[in-house]
Amino acid sequence: MKKTPLNSWHRKQGANMAEFGGYDMPLWYSSAKYEHLSVLTHAGLFDTSHMAVVTLEGPDAFTLLQRCFSRDLRRCIGPLNHPLIPGRCVYGVILNEEGHLVDDAIVYQLDDARYLCVVNAGMGGIIAQHLNQHAEGFNVSIHDLTDRVGKMDIQGALSAKVLKTLLKNPEEVFENMIYFSFKGGLPGFDGPEGPILLDGIPILLSRTGYTGEFGFEIFTDIDHTVEVWEHLLKAGEAFNLTPCGLAARDSLRAGAVLPLSHQDIGHWPFLNNPWTFALPYDDTQKGFTKEFVGGQALLSTSQADYTLPFIGNDLRKVSIDHETQVLDENQEEIGTVLTCVSDMGIGRVGDTVYSIASPDKPEGFTPRGLSCGFVKVHRKLYVGDVIELRDGRRSIRVTVTSDIRPNRTARVPIQKML
Repeated sequence: MKKTPLNSWHRKQGANMAEFGGYDMPLWYSSAKYEHLSVLTHAGLFDTSHMAVVTLEGPDAFTLLQRCFSRDLRRCIGPLNHPLIPGRCVYGVILNEEGHLVDDAIVYQLDDARYLCVVNAGMGGIIAQHLNQHAEGFNVSIHDLTDRVGKMDIQGALSAKVLKTLLKNPEEVFENMIYFSFKGGLPGFDGPEGPILLDGIPILLSRTGYTGEFGFEIFTDIDHTVEVWEHLLKAGEAFNLTPCGLAARDSLRAGAVLPLSHQDIGHWPFLNNPWTFALPYDDTQKGFTKEFVGGQALLSTSQADYTLPFIGNDLRKVSIDHETQVLDENQEEIGTVLTCVSDMGIGRVGDTVYSIASPDKPEGFTPRGLSCGFVKVHRKLYVGDVIELRDGRRSIRVTVTSDIRPNRTARVPIQKML
């Protein structure tokens, strides 16, 4: 297995370790529940150096992304569909000719001829190869920077307060830093100057993350990864900043209705799921505003399974394997379970779901946790439909939903969080 620069730190802290994406990664340090709740109430710090960065540089970088990335970069920002500009980034997917997922990605625009494509663990070489296969005749240079960039995510309500104590010019950095914007370039590589920590370490700071909560992703030179991590934890002591593992990352992202690549989206048509906003639909919702790899296959597909979020009645969950069934009201098997976790930050009061962070939660509310995740079924279901998930140990009844954890903070204005 590969190791991130923080591997020794994790092991010295007694983290429970496991393989993920070919890397030896921490699942949890104290407990997944404590780490999950820490993000919702204070802040959590995640090692994400296992993720890969691919760069595209040259006059045809934009054109290549238009061909291979699902978002139309001419009209992808905000409700008015403004074009992508330097300092903004956007989520989308990279598909093959069949319209099946190669990987999901966030594309960052550094300037008119330079972009970053951040993809999942172990996918840097695959994505670079995919881009090169479609770059014939293009004036573009593609580089896989796997294991050459340090990365960590600070997520949670107090994230900006922690960072403010470490940045040389926090007011300037945080000014106009809206959701899915960033400042700086990749430290150690060509790019715009960006935020600098008090000890002189440059970073790329991105107002993004994988928890649904307010926070940032931090990119740094690989040799400074441990130093930046320890600086953050030291500065975060006053704010109860907690190191978090992959278990909390998984339960937080599921509660935020965010997909896990190659599990919730994968080798099937990228259709009928909660994330089709990543496709460049035109105003008719029957065509696309551009041609891209896999697009024609999607428009030609008449049959595709439905991927749907669900929420349970308590924290019980089922296993994810080929024997786990999804049953309808007639006990007919209709699909498979893709993700099933417990979001420990939510609970029910009557028919209403509250988060521990909900401003309108009832007095004395203590979340007991609710199971949640995604199923892939063969026929259309609707919000409110009750289905049964059954594995070899138990059967649980869950409800199809459009949202899971309420009152998420990812989009809250930064000044309000400060």
